[in-house]
Amino acid sequence: MKKNKKNLFSPLIITLAVIIMMSFTVHQTKIISNKQDNKPMHAAWSKNANIYEVNIRQYTNEGTFEAFEKHLPRLKKMGVDILWIMPIFPVGELNRKGSLGSYYAVKDYKDINPEFGDIKQFKKLVKKAHKLGMHVILDWVANHSAWDNQWATDHPDWYKHNEDGSFASPFDWTDVIAFDYSNPTLRDSMIDALKFWVTEANVDGYRCDVAGMVPTDFWEQARVELDSIKPVFMLAEDEDNPKLLESAFDMNYGWKLHKIMNGIAKGTKHANDIWDNLAWSDSTYPTDSYRMYFTSNHDENSWNGSVSKRMGKAGEVMAVLSYTVPGMGLVYSGQEAGLSKKLLFFDKDTIVWNKSDYADIYTKLNNLKTTNKALWNGTSGGKIIRLGDGSNYNVFAFYREKDSDKVVAVLNMSDKPQTFTIDGNIISGKFNNVFTDESFEIKDQSKIELQPWGYILLSN
Repeated sequence: MKKNKKNLFSPLIITLAVIIMMSFTVHQTKIISNKQDNKPMHAAWSKNANIYEVNIRQYTNEGTFEAFEKHLPRLKKMGVDILWIMPIFPVGELNRKGSLGSYYAVKDYKDINPEFGDIKQFKKLVKKAHKLGMHVILDWVANHSAWDNQWATDHPDWYKHNEDGSFASPFDWTDVIAFDYSNPTLRDSMIDALKFWVTEANVDGYRCDVAGMVPTDFWEQARVELDSIKPVFMLAEDEDNPKLLESAFDMNYGWKLHKIMNGIAKGTKHANDIWDNLAWSDSTYPTDSYRMYFTSNHDENSWNGSVSKRMGKAGEVMAVLSYTVPGMGLVYSGQEAGLSKKLLFFDKDTIVWNKSDYADIYTKLNNLKTTNKALWNGTSGGKIIRLGDGSNYNVFAFYREKDSDKVVAVLNMSDKPQTFTIDGNIISGKFNNVFTDESFEIKDQSKIELQPWGYILLSN
């Protein structure tokens, strides 16, 4: 009986084992398949968003949250969607550079720089931005901290060390010391600090400083834990590691295209270099990831100069380019006022708020980005289709189409007048000139005359 009973249950045990193994295999296949899809889960509100970088220290004479908050209605009117606020944390004093130090030398990840205000005022700012329909992401510094961060005293094993046992600074950044992410307790504490600002201040995500210098698996873990609180938006300061965009980040930097823009303005690059860059981007990054394009940001402004210095009269056409190729356009604090100086990085240097044509330009670009699906981000937007055969390397011309929405752009990438003909067999119809509000019909062979650094942007 005992032997017969064993024989009876053997097929059942084998069957159950096969089912369990099949279930495990299917589950594993599903995980692998999802990873191969390479599709970050974007927050729904980001699909047609633009981004604006806020330098609290230099924004107003006061340099406070409350003073900046008064600008929110103006920014809303300009069509701004995402407010990326540079680091708001206390700045380290030990080995500080300049009179105020670097925003990126963080002394305490759960506190506010007293120069800016307090956490109550910051939460009020976030709440006001949300009420106006904008989202707020914080600049996060996970690669290094200030020398006098309490973590360096309490947990020296969380940091990298030189051969002599002293703390190690990355590169020549002598005001900060580098973390060692082989320590699991550091990882847990950093994620805890990231979660703090989402739960306490209701921020909508992070721009992560030198993200590529921090292990990718840390960011992947952080993204899962942040999304468990609410869907967040994550921007990586990186262009070299495509894996960051697989499941950790929504968007990274388009530094290479930015350098091409600077090169075109100086006469060392041309329009075909832009096409080469876009082809490289398409073949390098996950399909539905976003790229951030810009004519300036805090690094470029402070270290390499203003747009007017780097690009001269090409500044406007490059702004249009940054907003219309597949990606998300960025405006840095003061660009809408024609910011024409390098802002000091370690000291007070207030933006001069002049009236400028750029305010109207960015308003129209933001509104077009919001309403025309062809310019939406990732796969929500239309693919970029080249116009012309590339023989005129001074003109960058294309159209994008999504559902029934279309955008046509013809941009003169030179300081000489150019003539360009649009083939009506490729794209045709009645359009509106975004900047002049005049009607424009494309049919047959439509010839366009462009002034030096001139442009035409059409929308249906």
